[in-house]
Amino acid sequence: MSCDRVHDVLIIGLGPTGATLANLLGAKGLDTLVIDREPGFLELPRAVHYDGEVMRVFQNMGLAAALEPHLRPSSGMQYVNAQGLLMLERKPAAIKGPQGWATNYLFHQPDLEDALRRALDRFGCVEVRNSLEALDITQHADEVAVRVRSMHAAGTDEVLRARWVVGCDGARSIVREVISGPLHDLGLHQEWLVVDVELTSEVALPQPTVQYCNPARPTTFVNVTGRRRRWEIMVMPGDDPQTLLEPANLWALLAPWIRPDQAKLVRSALYTFHSLIASRWRAGRLLLAGDSAHQTPPFLGQGMCAGIRDAANLAWKLAAVVHGEAAEFILDSYESERLPHVREFIDTAMRLGEIIQTTDPAIAALRDRRFTREGTTEIVNLSPTLGRGAHTGQALTGILAPQPRLADGRLLDDALVADRFALLTSAPESLPASPDARTVLERLKACQLSDPALGGWLESLGAQHALLRPDRYVAALANSAAEVASWPITSWGFSS
Repeated sequence: MSCDRVHDVLIIGLGPTGATLANLLGAKGLDTLVIDREPGFLELPRAVHYDGEVMRVFQNMGLAAALEPHLRPSSGMQYVNAQGLLMLERKPAAIKGPQGWATNYLFHQPDLEDALRRALDRFGCVEVRNSLEALDITQHADEVAVRVRSMHAAGTDEVLRARWVVGCDGARSIVREVISGPLHDLGLHQEWLVVDVELTSEVALPQPTVQYCNPARPTTFVNVTGRRRRWEIMVMPGDDPQTLLEPANLWALLAPWIRPDQAKLVRSALYTFHSLIASRWRAGRLLLAGDSAHQTPPFLGQGMCAGIRDAANLAWKLAAVVHGEAAEFILDSYESERLPHVREFIDTAMRLGEIIQTTDPAIAALRDRRFTREGTTEIVNLSPTLGRGAHTGQALTGILAPQPRLADGRLLDDALVADRFALLTSAPESLPASPDARTVLERLKACQLSDPALGGWLESLGAQHALLRPDRYVAALANSAAEVASWPITSWGFSS
């Protein structure tokens, strides 16, 4: 059975990445269909961390108030050796970081997924269909056909049609299979046991996340939210992984921290931590986002964050194309911008992983002596520059703009028009007299803001005018109306 309706966008996969993308596209009025093979979201903890940039994305989706009661600002992260030496440390999250939010949060994934899915009800243009599995995908000149089958009801397969299809369908993505790009394997494939518990009594456990860099059994402890706690335990040579999942063996592994009478087991699962990046994120009308495009080791807590950044980058570009505001080639900038950005996070996570995953006692001893000699190293939050794409490429463009609180008390983004370009300026009087500058800003549908709170940041950029993209990365800088008029928006896909 084939449906005559052609959606603007079909998203395959309704995890955090797919749900975020659907919310962003719904806010833009795109006819969006989301399908997922599960009947609903899983009521199990999985991802537990996101950062201030991701919280800013949720703020711009109108979800900050709904999420805040379920979050806990991070108490930091510590890497300690078997003797208790503090080798690396990420400081506790600032109450307010550069994004206007704490720099790092702990959360319970079912709370987030529930909020993201409920938020989709705001948009009459977004439809969600659960329990549908995508079987095959066929591209045509102006649309994509996706054959699906119900996971429950037997019957005829159905063909869904859309102008664009985004695979947010995880590590075993059917969309990636159709795109046919090989995966770049960055070398990490290590099996770990993940155990989640809920405390039933008070237990003296660390407040920060702790990476126990013990070569005998590397282990991570996470104080999540409420009474939820997590241990990630490296599977060692000689272990029978399936045997580790037996309750008696789980409690034996947790014995240094907790007893069975102090908590109940919520979940235990074996995971292989990978470091992979798809070589192609777009083929015609097919695109990838989230784990289908990249798989990140968990040592920085950036796996889900990377998917949310994908959605924020891709949504405004898809909307511009669908609405006829930009040429299709702007979508090529999605991969060129995001791939080196996510690669920096993966590389950093792998370097941290090498520290905790050291199991050779001699190598661990060399590591310990180095940190004893050099002292504790601070882990700072990364904010890489985007790769080449829809920004001028000049110094200090392609960076994420901070979000200060303005003179009237509002956070910056709350004073801007959501999902639109924005011109932040310390010299608004210089622009009206230039028809060419006005034309550039009108073509981008850019709102404009001047505020005393922006002065120091603009001065640090050496600019009077800064153009922010809808994802709040800096697209261009200028010191005159003539420079604004010369911004290369046609190279981004916008007509001048």
